[in-house]
Amino acid sequence: MSSAHAIEVLLRPAVELYSVAVCAAAALLCVTAPWALALDPLLGLGSALGFLTFGAVRLRQAWVILRYRRNIRRLPRYWMRSRDVPVSAQRLFIGRGFRWEQRHTHRLAQTYRPEFRRYVEPPALQRLARRLEARLEFAPPPLARLARLLAWDSPLNPVRPLPPLGGLPRLHGIEPQEVDVSLPLGERVGHSLVLGTTRVGKTRLAELFITQDIRRRVNDEHEVVIVFDPKGDADLLKRMYVEARRAGREGEFYVFHLGWPEISARYNAVGRFGRISEVATRIAGQLSGEGNSAAFREFAWRFVNIIARALVALGLRPDYLLIQRHVVNIDALFLEYARHFFAKADPKAWEVIVQLEGRLSDKSIPRHMVGREKRVVALEQYLAQARTYDPVLDGLRSAVRYDRTYFDKIVASLLPLLEKLTTGTIARLLAPDYTDLADPRPIFDWMQIIRKRAVVYVGLDALSDAEVAAAVGNAMFSDLVSVAGHLYKHGIDDGLPGARPDRKVAINVHADEFNELMGDEFIPLINKGGGAGMQVTAYTQTLSDIEARLGNRAKAGQVIGNFNNLFMLRVRETATAELLTRQLPKVEVHTTMVVSSATDSSDIHGATDFTSNAQERISATSVPLIEPAHVVALPKGQCFALIEGGTLWKVRMPLPAPDPDELMPADLQQLTAQMRQRYAEAGQWWSGTGSPNDGLPTDLTEDWPPAEEGKDGEARP
Repeated sequence: MSSAHAIEVLLRPAVELYSVAVCAAAALLCVTAPWALALDPLLGLGSALGFLTFGAVRLRQAWVILRYRRNIRRLPRYWMRSRDVPVSAQRLFIGRGFRWEQRHTHRLAQTYRPEFRRYVEPPALQRLARRLEARLEFAPPPLARLARLLAWDSPLNPVRPLPPLGGLPRLHGIEPQEVDVSLPLGERVGHSLVLGTTRVGKTRLAELFITQDIRRRVNDEHEVVIVFDPKGDADLLKRMYVEARRAGREGEFYVFHLGWPEISARYNAVGRFGRISEVATRIAGQLSGEGNSAAFREFAWRFVNIIARALVALGLRPDYLLIQRHVVNIDALFLEYARHFFAKADPKAWEVIVQLEGRLSDKSIPRHMVGREKRVVALEQYLAQARTYDPVLDGLRSAVRYDRTYFDKIVASLLPLLEKLTTGTIARLLAPDYTDLADPRPIFDWMQIIRKRAVVYVGLDALSDAEVAAAVGNAMFSDLVSVAGHLYKHGIDDGLPGARPDRKVAINVHADEFNELMGDEFIPLINKGGGAGMQVTAYTQTLSDIEARLGNRAKAGQVIGNFNNLFMLRVRETATAELLTRQLPKVEVHTTMVVSSATDSSDIHGATDFTSNAQERISATSVPLIEPAHVVALPKGQCFALIEGGTLWKVRMPLPAPDPDELMPADLQQLTAQMRQRYAEAGQWWSGTGSPNDGLPTDLTEDWPPAEEGKDGEARP
C-alpha cells in the first residue's frame, strides 16, 4: 500500500487485484490438483489456506482503492429517520464525517492534477447518458420512456445520475472512514453560528439540532427550546410539534405567528420587566441612533419611560396599545394620574383645580399650552403654585408643557414604530386582554416558558411585512436579554418555595435568518447570556447580512466574535468563506516532479555518444488547510465545522428518510396548510424540488386513529 511511502497515492489502478486473482487460482489449484505442485492433499489444503489469507489481505487493500475512487465521484447515501436521530445527554449529534488533517489537503490537491482526471470526473458513458437524457426529454413516448430509464435512480442502472446535490463530492470522498461527529453540550454555551447560502441545508441542520433539543432529558428534565422563524417554514413547525408530541411535551408547545393571529398564542413584549426602564429601552431601542436621530431617540426613550411609570403606578400592565394611546394623547394620562395621586395626597386639590379651570379663557392660556384642554392647563397652573412633589407627576407635567406642535415633531419617529405593532389583529396579539376569559388563545412570557421547560415556535411572517417582523423580533430578543439578566442574578426559581439560586436550565434559542431580527440588543444576549444558560444557534447567509443590519463593521465583528462554534455550509461570498479559512493553519503537501535529461558527448572518438538521466523529485509546498474555493464548492447538506476550540471537521448531515408521523391538531393543520400555500417553502433541499403550491402531506389530512400509526402517509423529518 502507498500509505507506507512518503507520498500517498490512492487515485491509481487497483493493482492488488492481480495478486488476488493469482492467489485465488493458486488456492484452487492446491485444492483440486495438489499433485501438480508436488503436494499431498493435506499440504495442499494448508497451502490453499495460506494463499487465501494473503489474497484476502490484498483484496482488502484493493477495496480501499476501489472505495476511495467510488467516493471521489459518488458518496454512498446517508439516510436517517427522525425517530432514529441519536439523542444524548452529553453530546449534540451533527452527522457523519471526519477530522480534516494534512493528509486530506494532500489528497484533495491530487484530485486537481491532470493525470488523475479520469478517476475524478464522471465516465464518458455517464456523460453520454446525461446528454441523451436532455435531448429525449421532449421526444415521443417511446423515446421519452428511454429518458426516464436513463434517469432511473437505482444501483441497477449502470449510468445512474449523480444525486442533485451540486458541489464537489471529492471534498468528502477523500476520507472513506467516516465517524459520527458530535459537539459536547458544554461547548454550546459558547453559542453556534451556521452560515450558508439559500437551499443548501441550513433548515435541515436546524431540524436536526431542534429535534435533539426537544427530546433531550438532562437530570430527568427537558430543556427549553425557542425557535425564531422569520419566513415561516411549515415543515419546521410540523417537525417541532411531532417531536414535542413524541417526547410527551405537546402540552408545553406554543405557536406564536404574526401571519395567523387568530390561532396564535399571545405575547406582551413589554409586560414583564425587572426594572421599569426596560419598557422604554425595548421600544426606543428599535429607533435609529445614528447622526441627528440620536437626540430624537433619547427623547422618545424618556417619553415612553414617563408613560410606563405612570401606567405601573396606576396598576396597569404596559403594552403597545396603551403606550401608543398615551403617546398620541398625553393629556388623558396626565389627568388620570393626577386624580389617582390627589385622591391619596390631597383630596381637596381637585376642587381648586376645577375653580382654576372655570376662570380660564382663550386669552389667559399660556402660548405653549394652546391646544390643550382647559383642565390640563388648570392642573399645570395648580402644580406650579402648590409645593407638591411626585416624580411621575413631574415627568408627565414636563411632557405636557411642551408646545403641541413641537411635541408632535419630536415623537414623529416613535409613532410609526407603534403603528406597526398596533394595527389590525396584531394589536390583540401583542397587547393581550388578560381579563378576557372567552379568548382560548394562551398568553405566555419568557419566564413562564423557561419555568415550564416549554417549546416555542415564533413565526414572524417576514415575507408579508418585514418591518413588523423585525420590530417584534427585536422586542422579543430584548425581553430575553432582560430575563437572562434576572436568571443570572436570582436563578430560575426566584420567588418560589425552596428556590436554589445556583439552579440553571439550558435555554436553546434557534434564530433562523437572525440578521433580519437582530439589533443592538442581540449583542448582550450572546455576550453575557451564557451565564444564564442561554445557548444561541444563529443561522444566516453571509457576514454582509449582519453588517448591513447593524450598519457598523465593528459591531458585526463584535457579534461574530461571540460565536465559538462555526458551521460553514456552501456560501457565495468569499469574505464569508474567509471567516473560516483564515482561522486555519497552513500545512505542507508533497508533490512529485519527473525530470529527464540527455547530454551528448563532445568526444567523437569515445565509447560513449551520450548520457541520459531520469529523476523523480519530491518537494514540499506550504498551502492553507482549505481554500475559500472549497467552501464555495460544498455540496448541499455538507459543511465544515470548526468546533471544540478550533478543531476542523468535515461533516455531512443525514438525508431525511420517509417516516410516518403522528396526527397534528386541527388548528396546526390549518396553519401549516396555509403556510405551504402562501410561502415559498424550502421543499426538499437535497433534490431541488418543492413548490409553494404543494398540498399538505397525507399524514396531516387523514384522520386515522393512533392505533394505525406508521401505516399511512410519509413525511420528511
